[in-house]
Amino acid sequence: MKTIVRKLDDRSGVVTLPQEMLDNLNMRVGDQFQIIETDDGVILRPVRSGDVERQMRAARDVMDDQYEAALQRMAK
Repeated sequence: MKTIVRKLDDRSGVVTLPQEMLDNLNMRVGDQFQIIETDDGVILRPVRSGDVERQMRAARDVMDDQYEAALQRMAK
């Protein structure tokens, strides 16, 4: 499927996705996409509410492990 970037009044751009694609992805107005820039272009990935929560838990786990000693020193 093809689409184009349209200019908004503030000079930014907006990409309109075809309704068929939104239906296939079970996406609605207001849903979020994650934008991933690659060497070959851009990937749009739907963000489900469970995905965000899972990603935040994973980030906290990594940060807690990585910075545990520093956080303990700062807590004193």
